[in-house]
Amino acid sequence: MIKFGKGNLRIPKWERDVYVVAAGMSDFRKHYPEKKIEELTMMAFRMLLEENDLKMDPLEVKGLINFAAYGEFADHFQDQLLCESKVHDYLGLDPLFNVGVKTGGATGGSNILVAASTVASGLSDCTLALGWERMDEVDTWVGNYYIASAACKDFETRLARNYASYYAPMARRFQEMYNVDERVRAEIAVKNRYNAYMSPFAQQPGKHTIEEVLEGKIVSDPLRFLECCAMSVGSAAVLLCNEELAYKLSDKPAKLFTAGGSHTLRTGDRRHMEIPLLPNEKASDYEKFYAEMKENDGRWPGFESFAAARFAAYLTYGMAGIKDPMEDLDLVETHDAFTISDLQTYGDVGLTLYGEEQEYIKSGDCYLNNPKTGKPGRCPSNLSGGLLGTMHAVGCTGIFSASEVFWQLQGKYDKFHGDAKMWERYGKTKPADWESLQVKDPRRGLYVSHAGVGSHVTCGVIEKAW
Repeated sequence: MIKFGKGNLRIPKWERDVYVVAAGMSDFRKHYPEKKIEELTMMAFRMLLEENDLKMDPLEVKGLINFAAYGEFADHFQDQLLCESKVHDYLGLDPLFNVGVKTGGATGGSNILVAASTVASGLSDCTLALGWERMDEVDTWVGNYYIASAACKDFETRLARNYASYYAPMARRFQEMYNVDERVRAEIAVKNRYNAYMSPFAQQPGKHTIEEVLEGKIVSDPLRFLECCAMSVGSAAVLLCNEELAYKLSDKPAKLFTAGGSHTLRTGDRRHMEIPLLPNEKASDYEKFYAEMKENDGRWPGFESFAAARFAAYLTYGMAGIKDPMEDLDLVETHDAFTISDLQTYGDVGLTLYGEEQEYIKSGDCYLNNPKTGKPGRCPSNLSGGLLGTMHAVGCTGIFSASEVFWQLQGKYDKFHGDAKMWERYGKTKPADWESLQVKDPRRGLYVSHAGVGSHVTCGVIEKAW
């Protein structure tokens, strides 16, 4: 593990600004046998081209693309190596160059980072970032085996061939260190699955209670069934451009800032580091925290935190000029593969100080409308339904999260989630009690794309540019 030198903490600076102008996705399902991968990716690509109010004809927009970045977690699922070439050909983008991106659960966010770098550097003026996962050609246990292979086989794999079993001891340790009420974790599941109830894209929406979550089957103690995401099938895409082209294509482009961090797979063997401070933090904020860790044989990041997420947030906030996440961000989309990974991330990205993560839930700040105060939540999270409620088609998860933030900034939540015809497109009926989860006049949003037990994380801030 590196001991930070001055150069390691340099805030990235791009040669050109990067803009998001369009997004698209399929719906997400446990099984999607009627669609091939190429068809699933075309669903996202067509929505991107045709349904984002772009000022050019879809074929004209397609004719502007210079580069494509594709992401999928595992070739194993569909038994097809170099699947990006097959998809690229099907989308009609040959002979433009493309690359495949694989960083586990963070593949979607890493894909956007690679795509954005091509625009920022001048290599491309218009880059497609598209990801997918086909997880239904094997049964659930085989799928879990494949995914669990992304953990360290010398350490985590000995626990089990199941990611819930990697997160379970983290949940236990986190609970012991910070006296976390298990009802807080359950409330995360209730909130996110309820938000998914409002989405036509969602795989496992639901109206649940905290008691129902706590009475559910144990997957890996203490994590229960409704605290875990499911394997998904689907795709998502965003289109990134330079400034000149962004305003030619859209009346509502959004500026993108993104960076990433990585950390060893060996969760139980992470050496102590000083916490890299975010702009809203000072060293004295953590004097008590360090003392308590020492008392409890703790270390940072240890089992409780994700250094990769903290480092990604540190860099991205520097790029975007974020001084205080709770004040400067209007919404966040976190990587809630498990309720505990969601809870851990609040401290990593500065929504709270470390050790105070459960206060973000208890305060009601995480809701669109704070149930404790009746006022708007300060910084609502996972209005999309997140991974717990809507999807975890791993190769496109970060792109899905970015898309949902982008549509919120454009004020298009209702267009993509509230139109009855969108529900009918996916064979669903819009609920009679559907309600809009559109944030009022948002300016900035954050998405977090996270891999494994924190091996790779990217953060992205998307900001209104009109």
